[in-house]
Amino acid sequence: MSVSQPSGARPLCVLLLPAPLPRFILRDQARDLLRAPGVVAVGPGRVPYGAYGRLPRAAADRLARLEARRVLRALPDGTTPRVVTIFHALQEPVARAIADAVAGCELWYWRWDRYERAYDASPRFRDRIEALHEAAARRAALVPAVSDELVRLEREAGRDAALVPMSADDFPAPEGGGVVAISLGHLGRRTDWSLLRGVGERLGGELVALMVGALHDDESEGDPDFAAVKAMPQFVWLGALDDEHAARLILCADVGIVPFRVEPFNDAALPYWIIKYARLGRRTVTPALAGVRTWARAVDVADGPEAFAEALRAHAGARARPDAELRAWALAQTARSQNEPVWARLRALGIATGEA
Repeated sequence: MSVSQPSGARPLCVLLLPAPLPRFILRDQARDLLRAPGVVAVGPGRVPYGAYGRLPRAAADRLARLEARRVLRALPDGTTPRVVTIFHALQEPVARAIADAVAGCELWYWRWDRYERAYDASPRFRDRIEALHEAAARRAALVPAVSDELVRLEREAGRDAALVPMSADDFPAPEGGGVVAISLGHLGRRTDWSLLRGVGERLGGELVALMVGALHDDESEGDPDFAAVKAMPQFVWLGALDDEHAARLILCADVGIVPFRVEPFNDAALPYWIIKYARLGRRTVTPALAGVRTWARAVDVADGPEAFAEALRAHAGARARPDAELRAWALAQTARSQNEPVWARLRALGIATGEA
């Protein structure tokens, strides 16, 4: 197949994407280039690019020529590729077929990894990738490389490369995150989603809330406050964790929270998350529940979203200065000390306690 450059055809730079754009690791660079009218992207075809490295070379080349025709047909009318850009060595057969078919079309080979040293490839497949890499690098008129080391390797091989480090334009960069709160335990019908929604709306990007525990969607289905909280990026849903991992997350937090509804079922309880937070020197912010006042030493009671948000804000940065006195108090709240009234009754009844 050979295609001459039509007279007056508009030249294009064609990006052969190895994955759909939203999943492509270099999507920021690709989107930046795609702002240019002369740059277009063509996603992968039915045959995965990995197949070109696994098939016999003759078969791979035949498939590559078919894929090249698909790519050329996908281009806008009145255009012709002046550049074809690949992002992995396994794309070399298709790029070569396009460049061979269109007079004056050059190849650009973008390097963001050492594809030819793929750790997860068999020795035979790795040899094939290395051969494709060498072919692409030799032919390339431009080799954008993401690191100084990749540039050095290309130059060591007698080729030139341009340093083009990666970007992360799409990655969120919220300002704030001034207070990191953590919630342990059940997330469902006992949770006050209206409270959490109000706190999230008031603190916005100031808040990072680590939500540790099984999330029971079915118990809050149809609750608009629950839906709103789930949609807020400041709430990070981590699922159920064992105590060892939960303790490490508490170390990352400024303050614990108990986001319970104020209702009879919850009101008299003493959530033992409070003592867990306290063992790591973190206070707990809770709604106005009667039971939590048992551990008044460890809690800040806040009635309503406004007060709750302000109480959290007051603890911003506490993760860098845990409360040593609170920790000592909590560590002293052992089962043996807490059970003293029970032990006393056992002794009074003459039941053996094993005490000297």
